[in-house]
Amino acid sequence: MTDDERNRFGARAARYAAVGAQAGGVAARLVAGRLLGRDPDPKKLAATLGGLKGPLMKAGQFLATIPEILPEEYAEALAELQSEAPPMGAAFVARRMTSELGPDWRRRFQTFEMKPTFAASLGQVHRATTLDGAEVALKLQYPDMASAVEADLAQLDWAIALQRRLNGSVDASDAYAELATRLREELDYRREAQNAALYGVMLGGRDDLRIPAVRAELSTGRLLALSWLDGEKLLSFKDHASQDERNAATRAIFMAWWRPFAQFGVIHGDPHLGNYTIFRDGEAVGVNLLDYGCIRVFPPVVVGGIIRLYRALRDGDGASAAQAYGEWGFENLNPDLIEALSFWARFLLGPLLDDRVRAVAEDVAVGAYGRAEAKEVRRRLRQFGPVRLPRAFVFMHRAALGLSGAFLHLRAQMNFHRLFEEALADFSVESVAKRQQALLEQVGWTPSDPRG
Repeated sequence: MTDDERNRFGARAARYAAVGAQAGGVAARLVAGRLLGRDPDPKKLAATLGGLKGPLMKAGQFLATIPEILPEEYAEALAELQSEAPPMGAAFVARRMTSELGPDWRRRFQTFEMKPTFAASLGQVHRATTLDGAEVALKLQYPDMASAVEADLAQLDWAIALQRRLNGSVDASDAYAELATRLREELDYRREAQNAALYGVMLGGRDDLRIPAVRAELSTGRLLALSWLDGEKLLSFKDHASQDERNAATRAIFMAWWRPFAQFGVIHGDPHLGNYTIFRDGEAVGVNLLDYGCIRVFPPVVVGGIIRLYRALRDGDGASAAQAYGEWGFENLNPDLIEALSFWARFLLGPLLDDRVRAVAEDVAVGAYGRAEAKEVRRRLRQFGPVRLPRAFVFMHRAALGLSGAFLHLRAQMNFHRLFEEALADFSVESVAKRQQALLEQVGWTPSDPRG
């Protein structure tokens, strides 16, 4: 079947026209405000940025949590917005399914729900029943997403360049390259199928976690068929669940993220609340893992650097912390920059460093989590920078911050330190390298970018 959806100039131009006026208007107001000493109106800024749906919103929200990459007002407005897009209608869905499975696509299903169960930034999910009676989730990509991604990445690059001119304390060029690579990967649903297979191997033996199986015969580069996993949305579950049940869900989510990282060097870079649901097996509570678009496989030496940093902060070993930042990919750091980074790392890893039962944070709203600390990091970086953020920083940062937000929602009371030490059982860089190589060979996974 001919692929008539390329990274098309016409589609990119249309996206530039739709987004450029809004992004340019935001930037112009920010620059004018800085020059005139005026603070932007947060409500007006949020309303303008609210129109930036799709890939740009998704990418911007990733970078918005990292101090000094985007203008502060821009970042805070992005952090408040939602990334869901309006769903495609039935006519669009029929055309998309025809383009992926052919004109007789309906004959491949007993039932197919034209109304999506979920609509997100790059695609939407439909529930269907296969001819063998299995329930499946069909993730269908929106039209012209490749063109939209390229146009939106160009706009985001422009916003980052604006921040460099306003304040050059952070060089985000590598961080932007990392985000661009991962976002382009998310367009390839065959890769996402491989990612799901990775997690099936890494976590398939756990009773508290369920990984959907891939239906390859119903999947293409823009259509992904996964077994349907019944479950309750986390946000509704938390309102009626007991403390023990919320803690059980927390433990499952924690292990779903940190054990693959510590044992295989693999991490999910987008711990969004919509990426998991809760199931019950008798009285036991477990978690369904639903989305595998944003998966990062780290070089084992980087995994070693991150674990070294955790242990250095735990033990108060400044020399080991400095070595850890080098293994992570930071360069040309002075003592003041190392302390600024360690201030932020102690916040991100704080629950893991504290050997006691505790909440992630006390008396902090989920939306405000980390804002005070981010402002302090901004102050220190402006004083002691510049610093160049390595590629591996982006998704480790996002995972740590996003998981803490999920655990705040669950009002978890756990000893996160002991959970992390459990995930680290028998850790060594050499063992991670061996397990990772065997895992990737088993699944047939190869990096889309030679730098990882």
